Amino acid sequence: MKILVTGGAGFVGTNLIKRLLQEGHQVISIDNYNTGLKNNHIEGCEYLEYDIRNINSYDFIEPEFVFHMAAIARIQPSFQKPQEYFEVNALGTMKLVDWCAKVKVPIVYAGSSSKHSGKYKNPYTFSKDIGEEIIQLYQKHYALEATIARFYNVYGPYQLLEGGYTTLIGRWLNNIEKGEQCYIYGDGEQRRDFTHVDDIVDALMLIMNDEVYGFEFELGRGKNHSVNEVAKMFGIEPIYAEAKPGEARDTLNTSPTAGYVLGWDPKRELEDYLKEQLK
Repeated sequence: MKILVTGGAGFVGTNLIKRLLQEGHQVISIDNYNTGLKNNHIEGCEYLEYDIRNINSYDFIEPEFVFHMAAIARIQPSFQKPQEYFEVNALGTMKLVDWCAKVKVPIVYAGSSSKHSGKYKNPYTFSKDIGEEIIQLYQKHYALEATIARFYNVYGPYQLLEGGYTTLIGRWLNNIEKGEQCYIYGDGEQRRDFTHVDDIVDALMLIMNDEVYGFEFELGRGKNHSVNEVAKMFGIEPIYAEAKPGEARDTLNTSPTAGYVLGWDPKRELEDYLKEQLK
């Protein structure tokens, strides 16, 4: 099958493309390389340096399925650039969804567990939530075949290690390798449902292969850890700093829907991953 992955040079997109190629699919990536990396390119995928906001100009791609992974991610940078986040994550999504509806191509939208902390918690969450509402609008009125998959605190290969868009696991691994100090913002008792990217990709493949549309799947491990517990897994003594605005206190997937409908059963443990990485 010919599959388009937006944001294909990013973290989740790269892992997804590897799996798609392994299963024999033809894959095209669209990425503007705002946070995606050309070092992430996987042999066998066609990479186009395009922007989803211009999707109507790319009719020649003609995919049979779309995974929409492209977005400007992370909460803290969104406070500095709210308009850019809205333009890419909301308006860009609308253009892509409108295009998918017109050419009758199914789409899986990468949502975020930050939705559950409140739509107005930060500009990132707001922009991603609007993206979900656009999906729902087009499902109702334009016969769009789509499913929303919300990711929870993803970690694993190809995660960003440096810069303002890193997550805790990648940033701390990089800091330890470089002998730099690790910070906890707040009291460290905030809890996160850390989910390995391979488990995320397992679910995405099930959605596509089983043609499961019209659902909202929560893709979290269903088990969370405090940041203090994660520091112990790393074997570090972090420095505590002032809490940052807009962050959820806890994330935890409690929805059984992905298990019931897809048969999805995430089993990869954060502690096992860290033991391997820290050897």
